Amino acid sequence: MIFWLAVSLFVWFTVGSSIAAALGMAAPAVAQPVIGIGYFFTSDNLFFYCYFLFFLISFCLFWHFYAGDHRWKLWSIWGSGFVVFFSYFSVDISVAITYWRGPHYDLLVKAVATPGTMTVTQWEIYSSALIFFELASVYIIFAVFYAFFISHYLFRWRNAMTDFYYSYWERVRTIEGASQRIQEDANRFATTMEDLGTSAIQSFMTLIVYLPLLTVLSAKVKELPIIGEVPYPLVVAAIFWSVFGTLLMIVAGIKLPGLEFQKQRVEAAFRKELVYGEDDPARAQPATIKEFFGNVRKNSFRMYWHYMYFNFFRFLYLQTDSIFPTLIMVPSLSAAVISFGAFQQIRDAFQNVTNSFQYLVNSWPTMIELISIYKRLQAFERTMNDEPLPSMDREFIEAGEQEQF
Repeated sequence: MIFWLAVSLFVWFTVGSSIAAALGMAAPAVAQPVIGIGYFFTSDNLFFYCYFLFFLISFCLFWHFYAGDHRWKLWSIWGSGFVVFFSYFSVDISVAITYWRGPHYDLLVKAVATPGTMTVTQWEIYSSALIFFELASVYIIFAVFYAFFISHYLFRWRNAMTDFYYSYWERVRTIEGASQRIQEDANRFATTMEDLGTSAIQSFMTLIVYLPLLTVLSAKVKELPIIGEVPYPLVVAAIFWSVFGTLLMIVAGIKLPGLEFQKQRVEAAFRKELVYGEDDPARAQPATIKEFFGNVRKNSFRMYWHYMYFNFFRFLYLQTDSIFPTLIMVPSLSAAVISFGAFQQIRDAFQNVTNSFQYLVNSWPTMIELISIYKRLQAFERTMNDEPLPSMDREFIEAGEQEQF
């Protein structure tokens, strides 16, 4: 996949414009962006859709035949292809809305610039707002269909994992938490993986689409606060701010995946003892339950402490992020070199780019959960195949729950 993606990007950025020109579908040398539904039907946009679908369908066709008679290939290959296409299309809709923001907000500024004087008619404002609803309607139709599709997509993923694990049921039914691994973790893994995967794809698509736009908009912002003039100041600021936030979240949350994994172990031990106590009166005695629940309490309190400082840095960064685009435009705003519409366009494009770079920041709590689920399923598969447990499991078992905490 990475190789095919690299080939498609290389062809696009080297000879893509030449191919479009040869087909008569190149963008005009100097052209204002089309506002509204017509944006999706410009010649250069239609060419990119054809180009995108060509590489996507080629990739899916290769794996369709390479997979042979695999039961789930239609959902796993073509279903994933649809997810990728919708991820790009949703980004393209947001670009169309970004283009709409410029003239719309300039129109509002013009309307209130001279109190007591009508410089803009009501119809002009209504018609501008109507363009937004047209774009939003396109998004809603696709989003509803996508939500319906993804529900079936995720259930097929869970179905495939359940069939695989249950085929080993006679071997794994005595493993601690086997029923939970098959019933709960398979479902959570599919759902969480799809959420993170879709977010990653959409973040990548956003960068591809918005970075060139942010580069063009950088011409309206000549300098940054403190630093002064730099080439492509908006792009430089977006990369710096995103890298800073990502590193901050990695350092602040480095202990959380292990704690989430340990939480599942102590919770499973506590739950298992209670289940045994339902059938055997000698099990789940007060002293035993106190010991098991004590492990749950100790691990929970430890997690609360680590999540407290992690959330402090996370929320501090995210709150600052909401005003950061305005702060970097202070020199340009004070010099009155950009209009309010341009300001809205720049802020929207900047936030889209930084949100893409901040994929790890925004997804870190979900990643922690996924890592925990993956570790449990990995240990389950190792036991299922009579292989040694991962080192973390071995250390947990050898040390004993009391010593672990």
